[in-house]
Amino acid sequence: MFVRRSVRTVCAGALGALALSVAAPPVTAAPVPVGAAVQDGPAVQDGSVVRDGPAVQDGPAARTDRLTVTVADSGAPGTDGSFELSCHPAGGGHWAAQEACDRLDGMTRWGRDTFAPEATAGPAGAMCTTMYGGPATARITGTWAGRPVDAAFSRSDGCEIARWDRLVPLLPAPVS
Repeated sequence: MFVRRSVRTVCAGALGALALSVAAPPVTAAPVPVGAAVQDGPAVQDGSVVRDGPAVQDGPAARTDRLTVTVADSGAPGTDGSFELSCHPAGGGHWAAQEACDRLDGMTRWGRDTFAPEATAGPAGAMCTTMYGGPATARITGTWAGRPVDAAFSRSDGCEIARWDRLVPLLPAPVS
């Protein structure tokens, strides 16, 4: 009786493992090419490779981050207007394309929005000084690190001034 029950238990366990291995295909991670851009969601552009999970784009277009920077009332010569910026490789009509791309690359962290405003007033937030940094405004739209960007900037208080200054040379340096 004892032997029979043990054999039955072992057989049931083996059959269960066999059923799981047949029902669920093995999980394998496809290698991601070095330098490929990883995006959330399915890939729909030419040259895209769709795998389980994030989409990986192969080829030169996969590495291009594109932003449109629109600046008004900066006071800095040649920086007001709309400018295209491409990174990886750097290009476009931006006044400091390579420097701006390098700055953004240095600021980009997984799980953190590079263009988000700082947390303001509150127990965990920052208190913003009521200093005025001038009439300059900017808007950045496009795609950075595979994510959509639509961010507005001003120099209306201490927090916004610090946010703007972190993005120089993507945004123009303040003019004294």
